[in-house]
Amino acid sequence: MSPYATLAKKAVEAYIKEKIIIDPSLDLPKSFFQKKAGVFVTIEKNKDLRGCIGTYLPTRKNIAEEIIYNAIAAATEDYRFGPIQKEELEDLSYTVYILDKPELVTDIKKLDPKKYGIIVKTIDNLKTGLLLPDLEGVDTIEKQILIACQKAGINPFQEKIIIYKFTAKKFF
Repeated sequence: MSPYATLAKKAVEAYIKEKIIIDPSLDLPKSFFQKKAGVFVTIEKNKDLRGCIGTYLPTRKNIAEEIIYNAIAAATEDYRFGPIQKEELEDLSYTVYILDKPELVTDIKKLDPKKYGIIVKTIDNLKTGLLLPDLEGVDTIEKQILIACQKAGINPFQEKIIIYKFTAKKFF
């Protein structure tokens, strides 16, 4: 398991078992403390999604804190699932995505759902949806945009949207 996924796992287990938010340990690579980035944490149970929450821009001091807080949120706040219970912990696997800075899309033909994740926003910025890159079953640009819009509650046929693309490094 990568140091990224290990940190997410430790954060979730400490929070679920003891209700504590861990401090990032100093034995982590220096880049965890020097870099700021958006981070998504995906939790699966027996290969089924169990929680996924993140930030597309940094909101914390460094990626170590971003991973810890987003891992806890994925385990306890994903509205699609109830909070993770102690009995489930041994059946969970973690994926951490470190996002690069989003770029405005001026031509959707340059999107590639295998390479880029997308962020869709309404012009008024009231609704935002994000879809990570290289997701199983998301193989066309149109499908990627529709799913991101659906997640945000946007009707792309009636509301004007702005699209941003980003790349992400994926760690298991």
